[in-house]
Formats: sequence, structure tokens, C-alpha cells
Amino acid sequence: MSQEFRDDRILVAGEWRKGRGAPIASRFAAEDVENTVLTGASEADVDDAVARAAQAQADPAWQMLKAHERAAHLYRIAEGIAADIERIAWVQSRDTSKTLTETRALATSAAATFRYFGAVLETSDEVLTVPRGDYQTTSVHDPLGVVAAITPWNSPIASDAQKVAPALAAGNAVVLKPASWSPLVSLELARIIEEAGLPAGLFSVLPGSGRAVGNRLVAHPDIAKVSFTGGTATGRHLAKAAAEKLMPVALELGGKSPTIVFADCDTDLAIAGILFGIFSSSGQSCIAGSRLFVQRAIYDSFVPRLVAATRALRLGHPFEPSTQVSSLVHPDHRSEVEGYVAAGIAEGGRVLTGGARPGDADLARGAYYAPTILEGLDNASRICREEIFGPVLVVMPFEDEADVIAQANDNSYGLACGIWSRDYPKSWRIGRAIRAGTVWINTYKQFSIATPFGGDGDSGIGREKGRAGLRAYQRQKSVYTDLSGRPHPWARWPADG
Repeated sequence: MSQEFRDDRILVAGEWRKGRGAPIASRFAAEDVENTVLTGASEADVDDAVARAAQAQADPAWQMLKAHERAAHLYRIAEGIAADIERIAWVQSRDTSKTLTETRALATSAAATFRYFGAVLETSDEVLTVPRGDYQTTSVHDPLGVVAAITPWNSPIASDAQKVAPALAAGNAVVLKPASWSPLVSLELARIIEEAGLPAGLFSVLPGSGRAVGNRLVAHPDIAKVSFTGGTATGRHLAKAAAEKLMPVALELGGKSPTIVFADCDTDLAIAGILFGIFSSSGQSCIAGSRLFVQRAIYDSFVPRLVAATRALRLGHPFEPSTQVSSLVHPDHRSEVEGYVAAGIAEGGRVLTGGARPGDADLARGAYYAPTILEGLDNASRICREEIFGPVLVVMPFEDEADVIAQANDNSYGLACGIWSRDYPKSWRIGRAIRAGTVWINTYKQFSIATPFGGDGDSGIGREKGRAGLRAYQRQKSVYTDLSGRPHPWARWPADG
């Protein structure tokens, strides 16, 4: 594809300039080539961006905008993204090695997110509460101030939008820190936002290390909230730092999501959904259905069909339209995935398919790994306890409802769950019993920006998306207005006589 990368500047405090931090090399892992090198942000860049953001956020030109006027900014951003889908998709595919099919969908989703929160903002009412005296009481919402958004490498444009759109809609300024492995598409978003006419300084993009940029953002006294999507260990660290400031955080962390197949399922529907749930995005998804529980009555017939369907998946270059499973994001990440599979085998697991790099010479340069299914392990094995973030599925049998609920919930994560059954009451019953932020019944990995998303346990705290997603970036205030016109009797004033 005839595209080019832009220069190496980043957006700091309303100005495109070179960062003062360490260089960041973006690589196209599918071909093991370097895309470009950026000069990353430093702690000093963070301080500049936050100071300018606080100034821009307090400016009456932003503060005094009516809801529909602020929403107009979001609509223009949505239009800008929609008009540049192919460019955004190409940049994100080069940054992450995701297929163009997926990155187009992610860019389209980002445009819809800005459009949705513009509409939410326009239609959000304050509340006139019921008074219990001679006064009027109103519950109103104010912006928090400056928000830090820290996003992951696996789906940056969509993750960026899910944080930036509601934060701007709520009246805040935003400093965005993308992952070092995928900085380019966030800078494309920055250019679109700038061209849409957002006041300078309200939005900065600071690629850089978590140690220099992330830690400074969390500790900065003028950051009012941090919204983070990423690994659980980093999330815990951020939560501890935020606790020192009594600062709110939203943490969307890892997952080890169970998928449950009952004997009464539609087999074709279940197999297609399981494949999509674990192997799309090359398994690099927090909600990947990586633990598969199949009812023992159909285990011996179901698993071979699933294995055959997995072997039929098209593993290939991300720019090939027929590709279903592409390269992993980085050779180092593939090594981590390989280490987990080796650990599973060492614990007694049997590889039913995959478990190796592909033998295709055309793929030898990239960070590819074949879709993998293991059996022979139980739910206590390391490979069933820890997030792999790759195309690796462990399949296990279960006996009945009580058994599968106990096994599915026996994990520190609580992000998602898939259930496959023709029995709706049973599916509903199981879904309510599973500890997870999202449950899919006879489908998987379907999303709506109108529906809240988040996890429990080691999968994080807080929710994104939905109408409440706007309020998550605001502080609530109660306003009392006296209607009696009389001095309060406690004061006994004016004095008698």
C-alpha cells in the first residue's frame, strides 16, 4: 500500500514538537521491519502538557460552552476519523500487525464512539431532586479537570476513543499516553482532533515509557483522574499511587475468560464463536475466551470438530484480505506466548493443534504463531491461571452446572464469559452466576458503545461506555436554593424588637 509515515514530532501542550525522552521505534512485526523512530516524551514534556491542559480546561472559551456546542467538537472529530479510515487502518496495521479488516473496524468504532458521546452529552439532563423543605435542590455535574488516559497496544484507536471522547464531552482536558509498541495511530488521532478545531492544549499525545511518562502522569498533582487499560500488575501500581492522592482511577485490566459449551448447544454456532473469541486479533485481546469448558457428554465429538476448524483458519499477512490470524505484535511477545505453551506441556498438556511457529517460508520473518489448542490440563494449571494474550486455548471437560460455575469462577480474573446453549433460562442462570463484567450468550466478542464494559477482581475496577461513561469523568455537585425568603430560625436574627 502506498502510504508514508509522518515526521517524528509528538503533540505536547498544543504544539507539535520533538519529545525530550528516549527514542521509540515502531516496528511492523509481520515483516520484522522498522516503521519509523519517534522521539518520545519525557517527564518535562508531561509537566508542560499538564500545565497547558489545566490552563486550556479552565479557559471560559471551553468551560462556558453549552452542551450542544461541546458536542459539536465531538461530531467533527467523528467525521474526521470516518473520512480517514483507510489511513488510520494502515497506520494501525503497521503499528500492531493486525489485519486491515480489523483495523478498519476499530477505526470505524472510534468514529462511532465520538459520535455517541456527543449525543449523550446533548441529551444528558441534570436532576431536580425532591426537596424536603422550603428550598430547591439540584444535582449537577462538573468536569474533573485534566484526565490522563493510558491505553494499550492491542487496539489503540478504539481504546483511545473510549477514554478521550467521554472525557472531552464531560468538559475535561486529556493527556493521552499510548503504548510504546503502538504510538503512531494515536498521533493520527491527535491530528484529526486538531483539524476538528478543538482548542489548543486540551489534548496532548505523549508516547513514552511507563516509568517516565506513566508514573509522572499518575503522580502529577494536577491530574484529576487516570483511566488505564493494560496489565494487572501495572494497574495495581497505578492504583496504589492514585490512593496516595485520593484520586479516582478506572482500571480495565487482564482476563482469563471462560467459554462454556453445553451438550444442548448449536455446535456450528458454538465453534464459530469460540474461534472468533480466542483466535481473532491473534488472541491479543483482554476478553479472549482462553479457557474452554465442554460438557463431558459431547466432549469427545465436539473437540475434534473444533480442532479441525482451527486448522482451517487462514494464518497470513495482515494486508491479505483472506487472513484471519496475523502476526503477533512483537517477537518478544511471541517468545512469551511460546513460554506459556511450553509450561503447559511441561504440566502434562497435549497439543491438539498448533503449538509452534508456522512452517510457511513467506511468514518466517514475522512474529507469527499458529492457533493452538491444548487439553489434558486442569483449571489449576498455570496456563489456566495466567493471561497469555496470544492464540492459545485450553479445553477441559465439565459435568454439570454446579461444576462449571465453580471452575469458571475459580480464577482471579472476572472480565468476560461465553455460554453456548439452546436453553435460554439455563444460560441466563449461568450467566448471572459467573463473576464477570460481560457475559455473551450464543455469541462472543460483540460490543456496543451504549453498553457498559469493565471487569471485577484482577480484571479491574470501574466501567467504560454507556451513558454512565460520561458521568465517570465528572464530579457531582448538589446545589440548594432557598425559596422561603426567611432567615434561618437557629440564628434568632434579626433580634426581637
